[in-house]
Amino acid sequence: MARPKTSYVCGSCGAHTPQWQGQCPACQAWNTLELAVAVSSMNAPRRTAVAGPVSRTVTQVTQEADVRALTGIGELDRVLGGGLVAGSVVLLGGDPGIGKSTLLLQAADALSRERPVLYVSGEESVRQVALRARRLGLEATELRLAAETRVEAILDEASASRAQVLVVDSIQTMQTELSESSAGSAVQVRESAAQLVRFAKGSGVAVLLIGHVTKEGLIAGPRILEHMVDTVLYFESDPGSRYRVIRAVKNRFGAANELGVFAMAEQGLREVRNPSAIFLSRHPQPVAGSVVTVVREGSRPLLVELQALVDEAQGMNPRRVTVGFESSRLALLLAVLHRHGGVSTAGSDVFVNVVGGVRIGETSADLPAVLATLSSLRDKPLANDTVVFGELGLTGEIRPVPFGEERLREAAKQGFKRALVPEGNVPRKPIDGIEVHGVGRLLDALQVAL
Repeated sequence: MARPKTSYVCGSCGAHTPQWQGQCPACQAWNTLELAVAVSSMNAPRRTAVAGPVSRTVTQVTQEADVRALTGIGELDRVLGGGLVAGSVVLLGGDPGIGKSTLLLQAADALSRERPVLYVSGEESVRQVALRARRLGLEATELRLAAETRVEAILDEASASRAQVLVVDSIQTMQTELSESSAGSAVQVRESAAQLVRFAKGSGVAVLLIGHVTKEGLIAGPRILEHMVDTVLYFESDPGSRYRVIRAVKNRFGAANELGVFAMAEQGLREVRNPSAIFLSRHPQPVAGSVVTVVREGSRPLLVELQALVDEAQGMNPRRVTVGFESSRLALLLAVLHRHGGVSTAGSDVFVNVVGGVRIGETSADLPAVLATLSSLRDKPLANDTVVFGELGLTGEIRPVPFGEERLREAAKQGFKRALVPEGNVPRKPIDGIEVHGVGRLLDALQVAL
C-alpha cells in the first residue's frame, strides 16, 4: 500500500510546500506551516457508474422555476437580488458588534414561518441565542437552534431536520475532520466552507455564513473563501452612527454594489425605506460649500450631500483630504478647475466630505465636487433646491453619466426644483416639478451655478 503524501500548509495564506520551513515562502509569515496529509489516489474512493445522463441543456435548465425565498427584510432582499436562491451560499462580513448576527437572526425568524430553518452558532450557546431572540421581540416558534462547531455534525442535523435554510455563525469557528489544523486557521476555514458549499449545491439548501473581518476590513481567512461563495455582503458603519449600510461586493444572482440601509434600534435592525432622507441635511438657509448630488448604488439612485471646505494653507504643502471621495480624483479635478476654470487652489487646503458615511466611487460626483470647492472658496452658496451631477473631463467638457433620467426623477421626488446636468443627460420630455439646465463646458457650469 502506498504511503499517503504529506505536505505543509500555511495557516495564514493556505499555500502548500513539500517541506517544513520556519517562514512561509508565499506570504513570508513565520511559524505558520502545519502538517497536512493528502489522500493518495490509490486510497481514494472509486467512482461508481451513474445511471442515466447527468448533463442537461440550457433550455431544460431555464424551464425550471426561479423561486426565491423572501427574508422578510426588504433591504436585505434588495441586496440579495430579490431574495434567497435555493442552493446559494451567502457570506456576510462586518466589524464586531455591527449587527451581523442580529440581522440574520431576524431573517431566520421570518424565513422559519414558511420553511424549516436551522440556525447554528459556534460562538454562543442555544440559551444565549434564545435570549437574544426574546430581547429582539422575535417569536421564533419554528426556528431550530443548535450550538455546534463540527461541520459534519451540522450537515447531519441539517439533513435530519430537512432544513431549507442553514445559518452558520461564524465560519471562522467551524472545523472539519478532514484537517487537523486548529479552528480559525486558513486550512480549516477553506475546508469547512468547501463542505458547506458542496452541501448547498447538492441539496438545494440556502446557506448563510457570517464571517469575521480583519483590521483592514477584509473577511478573515484565505482569499479563496470569497471566490467559493455566490454572494459576498459587507456591513459598514461610521463610529457612533446608528445607521448601518450593507453592500453587495459580489453577487451571482443580482447586481453588485447594491446598497441596503438599516437603523439600529432597541428591537434590532430596522430597514430604512427612503435612505436619501437620512443623507440630506437640508439646511434652512443656503450654505457655502454644500452641493447635493445623485449617485447610483446598484439599481438605486441615492441623493447625498457633498461638502467642501477651502481654507488658507497652514504649512508649505497644501493638504487635500477627502472622506468618502477618492483623494487622487480630487487632485485631478482641482487641476482641471485651474486650467479650464481659471480658479487656483494652490495656496489653500481643500477638504471634501460625503455626508452620512457613503463612499462615492463613480464619476458623477466630479461636477458637484468642483462646484462645492468653488462655493467654499468664494463663500457663495448654491440654491437649496438645486441638485448637480456630471463627469468632468480633462479638457474641461462635462460628460454625461448613465441613468440620468432616473437620477432626475429621484431628485424631483425628494422636492428639488432645479438641476444642473450634462447636456447629454437633459431628458427629451420635461420632468414634472424640476427644471433641468444642461451644460457642456466647465465655464458654462460655473456661470450657471454661481
